[in-house]
Amino acid sequence: MGRGGQDPSRHPGLNLHPHDGEAHEEAEELVFGFWVFLMSDLIIFSMLFATYGTMLDALAGGPGPHQLFELSSAAMETAVLLVSSFTFGMASLAMKYRQSVGQTSFWLAVTLVLGLIFLGLELHDFADMIAKGGTPSRSGWLSACFALIGTHGLHVTTGCLWIAVMLVQLKVFGLDTGVKTRLLRLGLFWHFLDIVWVGIFSVVYLLGLAP
Repeated sequence: MGRGGQDPSRHPGLNLHPHDGEAHEEAEELVFGFWVFLMSDLIIFSMLFATYGTMLDALAGGPGPHQLFELSSAAMETAVLLVSSFTFGMASLAMKYRQSVGQTSFWLAVTLVLGLIFLGLELHDFADMIAKGGTPSRSGWLSACFALIGTHGLHVTTGCLWIAVMLVQLKVFGLDTGVKTRLLRLGLFWHFLDIVWVGIFSVVYLLGLAP
């Protein structure tokens, strides 16, 4: 049991054994604050989803989902991001149970590569939409669509930069208390983005291409 009689196994992603009480206590305060940040971020995405919903019929005579979207590409992006969530989970397990800097770094690097692949696919989709005349300024629906998907893409870009920074910190500092708590927050952020993308895939792509 950790400090305060708490079971350290209840803290996923951290090796909070009895000798790791400092990380245990620091994680509780920092992670609570980070949850507050994520909830504020969720409000932003909720507003973007609501705006998108009100703009579904605001095509202004321009192209719509059936002319612009490729379901196979969106499905590939979804698969890549979900696999990246799995690889980040493997990094967390390597940190918690193996205390291995090498394995943690390896799985984080795989997650980073998958995140970059996702961004590349998304940029390709944007370029394809624009080539078909689907620019953000063409209609209210396209403005809302680019805003929603683009905001998520900006968050994934931030997550990729964060992973890169953590790879450097792992090499320099190893698995000290600060690195562990930062990785825990990064994990929450990355999995949050996966959940948001599932919502985008369902609302924007699946519903948009429904007959």
